[in-house]
Amino acid sequence: MALMITDDCINCAVCEPECPNEAIYEGEDIYEIDPMRCTECVGHFDVPQCQLVCPVDCIPVNPGFQESREQLRSKYEALTGMKA
Repeated sequence: MALMITDDCINCAVCEPECPNEAIYEGEDIYEIDPMRCTECVGHFDVPQCQLVCPVDCIPVNPGFQESREQLRSKYEALTGMKA
């Protein structure tokens, strides 16, 4: 499952530098997450770093991208060229 940023985002920008996959970027109105790059930090950290630093708790699971931990691990490996 990739994560997403909701309209509750206050554009504080604290999440963007925390993403090890560079999946978070400044969108037209709010920050956004590229679901093709988001691994929920699988392979890097035990928990999603963007969720840890978000002051308004606006980063839930994206229901449009349901992925298992194994699929997220495979995505991590494809993005980094490293085995988790």
